[in-house]
Amino acid sequence: MPQISVVVSADAVAGGPDTRARQVDFAPAPLIPVPFADSARESAGAAPTAMLGRLAALPRERLESFVAQNPQLVADLLLRPPTARDVSSWWAGLDTSARFDLMAAAPQLVGNLDGIDLSVRDMANRRFLSQQIAALEAQLDSGVGRGVAVAVDGTLHMLEEIAKALRTDAGEPPRTLVTLDTQWPGRAAIAVGDVTTADYVSFLIPGMFFTIDGQVGDWADTATVVYEEQNRWLDRLEGKTDQGRSTVATVAWIGYQTPHLLNIGSLSLAEEGAIFLANALEGLQSIREGDQPHVAVLAHSYGSTAAMIALQDSGFQVDALAMVGSPGSAAQSAADLAVRGGKIFVGEASGDPVVNTAFYGSDPGAPGYGAKSMSVAGGVDAITRAMLTGSHGHNEYFTPGSESVRNLALIGIDRADLVSVGGDPGEKAGKLLLASR
Repeated sequence: MPQISVVVSADAVAGGPDTRARQVDFAPAPLIPVPFADSARESAGAAPTAMLGRLAALPRERLESFVAQNPQLVADLLLRPPTARDVSSWWAGLDTSARFDLMAAAPQLVGNLDGIDLSVRDMANRRFLSQQIAALEAQLDSGVGRGVAVAVDGTLHMLEEIAKALRTDAGEPPRTLVTLDTQWPGRAAIAVGDVTTADYVSFLIPGMFFTIDGQVGDWADTATVVYEEQNRWLDRLEGKTDQGRSTVATVAWIGYQTPHLLNIGSLSLAEEGAIFLANALEGLQSIREGDQPHVAVLAHSYGSTAAMIALQDSGFQVDALAMVGSPGSAAQSAADLAVRGGKIFVGEASGDPVVNTAFYGSDPGAPGYGAKSMSVAGGVDAITRAMLTGSHGHNEYFTPGSESVRNLALIGIDRADLVSVGGDPGEKAGKLLLASR
């Protein structure tokens, strides 16, 4: 595999003001025996935090060899990671040199540990992505059998789709790669805007049939649609950004394997997704200690089921939850979900065959569940006087210019008072807002 060099801002890695830059080289390291590899493996099984400490203590050459010889150990550590707070404490205790060495030798690990600053994770994940793409291209160039070539080419295409989804044009908000699993079918989360400083952060959770290979770019674009809608509302409600108004960020989160027709009947993928999502939410709260943003989860279809599992019996809370096209809840009622102030909303489009099925337990759209209804039917916005399109069927909830996107955006910026519940969109709230001016 060819060497890949990346110039890294020392300021981001060190966590302090430092205008220097450092080149991190990704040449494959020779395999050097690691004397205490067995004890490191034992630490990984017993205490993930202890494993992180042992890895950080290794000299860079030995660290690279250890990671190269034990890829499954790193993968297992990411499946059963330390808590986000433990990761934050561990990372804060490392000096700049140790952080650079870890990023160079184990970018996959650094890039996917919740509790590390997202700008650092973005750098690590982009490097690992480049590494993997180069390695797969080299494997194809070396000549492999037809069956292997098909598998390698499929994975390569998936990673190239992630790389495409990260590209932005001039004037567009930055995108950050905060989660990356390069093993087919992959996992990824791309943030739009600056999650580390935003006043409002919305996580968009997709449902069935969403794959990294097929939809990672589309989902990142959808996050951009919600991001732009939220900014338009904040411009209207608070003024322009140069006047000191609030800021937003959205996260296109495909951090779990979504189901297809052959496994849609099981909750296993939702339960797995709930663990990953809970880790991501706790990770955000950990890195924003003392400066917590308003956090909203905006979930579609099977993703809403995963989100509700994540919010049951959790050790944290979010500020709002909005679900569209939900097939059901393992929780018995909205009161069982860790959402502050009961700000839980449900949108159901006409002709959507999934809603009201309660396929996975309780129906979150039923009056007895305790969630608030959110209109997605379309009409004239009573505040902006814009014509809003309605959502129909199961897959139109995130259409730009729709009443659904309007309401999801408002929920994400803590303006539930302006969410329309039927009839003329926002009619009551609009009259109150206009009357207050």
